[in-house]
Parts: sequence; structure tokens; C-alpha cells
Amino acid sequence: MSSVPERSEIDTEYKWDLESIYATDDEWEQAYEDVEERLDELAGYEGQVTEDGETLLEVIELRDEVMRTVSTVVSYARMRKDENTADQHYQALSSRAMTLYSQADSASSFIGPEIQDLDRDELDRMIEETDGLETYDHYLHDVLRMSEHTRSAEVENVLAELGEVTGASNDIYDMLLNSDVEFPTVEKPDGEAVEITRANFTNLQKNPDRVFRRTVYEEFYDRLGEYHNTIGTAYQNSVKADVRLARIHDYDTAREAAMDGPNIPAEVYDNLVDTVRDNLDKLHRHTELKQECLDLEEFQMWDLYMPMTETETPEVEYEEAREHVVDALGALGEDYQNRVAEGLESRWVDVYETENKRSGAYSSGTYDTQPFILMNYQDDISSMYTLAHELGHSLHSQLASETQPYVYSDYEIFVAEVASTVNEALLTHHLLDTVEDPTFRRHVLNQYLEQIRLTLYRQTLFADFEHQAHQVVEEGEALTPERADEIYGDLKAEFYEPAVIDDRIAREWSRIPHFYRAYYVYQYSTGISAAIALAEDILEEGEPAAERYLEFLQSGSRDYPLELLEIAGVDMSSPEPIQRALDVYDDHLDEMAALI
Repeated sequence: MSSVPERSEIDTEYKWDLESIYATDDEWEQAYEDVEERLDELAGYEGQVTEDGETLLEVIELRDEVMRTVSTVVSYARMRKDENTADQHYQALSSRAMTLYSQADSASSFIGPEIQDLDRDELDRMIEETDGLETYDHYLHDVLRMSEHTRSAEVENVLAELGEVTGASNDIYDMLLNSDVEFPTVEKPDGEAVEITRANFTNLQKNPDRVFRRTVYEEFYDRLGEYHNTIGTAYQNSVKADVRLARIHDYDTAREAAMDGPNIPAEVYDNLVDTVRDNLDKLHRHTELKQECLDLEEFQMWDLYMPMTETETPEVEYEEAREHVVDALGALGEDYQNRVAEGLESRWVDVYETENKRSGAYSSGTYDTQPFILMNYQDDISSMYTLAHELGHSLHSQLASETQPYVYSDYEIFVAEVASTVNEALLTHHLLDTVEDPTFRRHVLNQYLEQIRLTLYRQTLFADFEHQAHQVVEEGEALTPERADEIYGDLKAEFYEPAVIDDRIAREWSRIPHFYRAYYVYQYSTGISAAIALAEDILEEGEPAAERYLEFLQSGSRDYPLELLEIAGVDMSSPEPIQRALDVYDDHLDEMAALI
């Protein structure tokens, strides 16, 4: 019987080095206590923030020192919990860390409203007269920009203290899906038993045995269906929290509230959805081409992840994937390439799936730590691309942290997905340029087409769904699980018109954790659009385009996302990059059609 290994069975070299943050939990406890002790000092500035420029600088620097430590405390506890989501000790540490974060957020919540009591001339004068305050120029003016949507210090303090409560739906969903739901074990065509998990579900859907794929599909979604009302209630309350918090801050809609922080116009969202909808014929062509390759009378949802190749995906062990990724990223220069190679040798990556480990993949770390990457590596081409993707995030964070002060070291998700997807595009080019094996090449081309399908089309479908879901609540109606199914099922039918749409796929929304971060997923789609344009420029122009791109990565959040992308050389206020990506998708469909 195939089973997921215990963490203790994995060699140390394949586990991330969290001891580099805190050697022991006692060190974590000391950092936790240090933050607690400084919260009163921070809160003591209330009412004094804008007395003069020196005081303003003092309080901002103190706030940054506190939040730097808090972010490390939170990150360590969360990553420890994600190693084993059933470990109650680290569940408790993570819960305490989030409480500390809420307390720190609450203790500093007066800073923004007090800055917003200034007018622009007063603020500019303070910046001009106070050495060191010019570092915070963009931050301060951005705070001032948000003044019309910021409540009084008292109200903002209450909202900060309620942060854990308003985010409880996400915690409930994660605990339910990662720890409490036991997915079935099914028998593979060779007689081996395999446990379905959220991490391996997609991989199992690529099995060439169609009866097995159908069994996995039905067992997985039927088990999810047993928790339909619980998941539906969690999501409905998450959407309600989004809507009510938006109204508290004087926004007309939750979308407006979510996009105003990074200063992204709503037109960018609408451009994406409209442009993708105008190009659904290309997705329909992809579906029909798959149906032809698989020689199917009807294309079913359990056929959706099947590759347009005659064999299963070639095995790509982790060490081989590392070599390909490092070689591919040479297009970004020797320094970038060396950073990647050294990071992979320095235990940035927690590689393999283990029992109760958090599913999926992400890049983490803080201003004061090395990057960390959680994976559930499956020895296939898709996992190799995931490694390249997460390394894009990690190098973005490292370069920004080294170049920018703490206040600008983070970056908006809107630009984050550009960094990750440029890496994937460069990997595709490298593999097609260097690997001669025709079977491997067909799989790489299939992977690239699937990447665009999943990242541009699927995430736009998700974006359309969550926007409609929020509109239901904003119009005073109930977002029941059945209503969510109806919205999602209709979208699935529209996007995959040539396929048979069954009742189970209408519940797919219930397995998507990203929906608990409002208006998050659309940025995957805009990100891949920008990334395709930038990768083509890097490959065509060479060093000049690479240098522009690296300057963009080093910029962190020193400016708004659209302005930062202009540094790299792409205009995301226009639908042009989206259409460019879709045209590349169409060209690669032509290539695949010719190959098969």
C-alpha cells in the first residue's frame, strides 16, 4: 500500500532549515516576550505622532522594529505548524503568534489616522526638515491617500483587535481540509492502494487509466460533498466579512476595497475578465484538441488534466529539476543564477509530502531570514515548474530586502506573480532549447499550455466566480452552498463548452483555499500576462531587458505596482499584455497540433 511518509523518514537535506531562524522554541519564546514588552512603548506614542518630524520618524522606526520581529515570530510558528498540521503544540504557537500580530497591529493602529490628520503641505514640510524622514516619503503619502477610507484611531484599533475573528473562516477551512477530512484510499490499475490527498489529487487525475481517473474524481468530490454545508458556511461568512469591512471603510464594494490598497484601478480587473472571455474560443480549441488526442466520444471533467501526450509524464527527480532550473535562470545574469544555486544548497526548500503536511506550495521568510519554500514534490515536470515558480518569489524577496528599507521590502501580490511566472517562462524556453528527447519536449510543451490554461484561464474563472459571489452578498442575498454551486457550474460550462459538465465539478470552488483572500486570484492571471511579455523581452534583448527586470525586483514596494512594472517595461493598465499572452497560447496550440 502506498502511504505518505512520516516527516522523520525524510533526510535533513530535503527539509527546510527553520533552526536558522530560532535554534529552539525557547528562542522563539524569548522573541515573543521581547515584542510584548515593546508594545506598551509603541502605544505610548498615541496622540503624539505628528507633534514634529522627529517624533514622526521615531514612532515609524519603532513600529518597523516591532513588526520586523513579529513577522519572524509569526513566520516561524506558521511554518512549523505547516510541517504537521495535526501537531497541537505548533497549532498553539501559531495561534499565539497570530494573537501577537493582532496585538501589535492594534498597538500601532493609531499611527495611520494621526498621519492622516496632516494636510499634504504639513507633511511635505516635515519630510523636508527632518533628516531620515525622506526614506518614508512614498509610505507617508500613500497613508495620506487612504485618509477618506480610514476610520478614527479608536475604530481602527477595535478592527485590528478583531482581526483573528474576521479571519476565522479561513482558519476553520484550513483545519477542516488539512486535518479533519479524511480522503478515501483507492486502488490503482496495478492493484496498489493509494490515499487521495489534496496534494496528489491533480497528479492522480493524469493517470492514463480513465476508469481510475473517474473513481478518484468521484471519490474526492463526494467526500468534499459530505462537508458541503460546513465549507459553504465558512465561505459565506468570509465573503460577509469582506463586504462588511469594506463598508466600514466607506467603500461601495469589497472589490474596490481590495484593489485600493495597491492602487490598482478596477478597469484592470475588468480588462482581464473581458479579454479572456473574448478569447474562450482558444480554450475551447484546447479542450477539443485534448479530446481528439485521447480519442474520446465525450470529454469529461476527469479528463481535464490529462496531457496531450502518448505517455505519462517523464519522471523528473528533484536533483534533476534543480539542475534544469538553475541553468534556465542564467538568462537573468550570473548573480541571480548563483543566488538560486546557493539557496538550493542552503536548505531553503522543504521538498517532499509528509503525513499531515500542508498541501500545495509557497515561498516564505522575512526581512531578517533567508527565504523558505514549502513544496510537496511529486517527481514530475509540474513539480519542477513549481520549484521554479516559488524560487521566483524567493529571489524577489531576497533582492528587495537587500536593496530596500524594511518599509518597502515587501511587495504586492500583483507584482509577486510576475517574478514567479517569468521563471516558469524561462524554464520552458530553456527546456525546449536544450532537451532533445521528443517525448520530454512534447511534455514540456504540454506543461506550458497547461500553465497558461490554469494560470490565465482558470484563475480568471476563479476571479469571475468570487466577484459574482461577493455581488450576491452585496445585494443582500444569501450565498448558500447551492448558490455558489450554481455560479461556479455556469462558469465552468461557459469556459469548457465542449465538455460535459457534471454536478460534482460545480463544487470545485470548495477546494480552493485562495478564495479566503478576497480578490487575490486575478493577480495570477495578470501576472502571467506581464511575465510572458517580460520573458520574451529578456530572451530577445538580453542584458538590457534583464537589468530592467532586476531593477524591478529590487524595487520592492517603493512605488505602486503599475509604476513598478513600467520600470520592467510592461503596461498593465492596458489589455495588450493579456492579449499577447493569449496569442502566445494560440501559437503553442498550433505547435502542439502539428506535433500530434
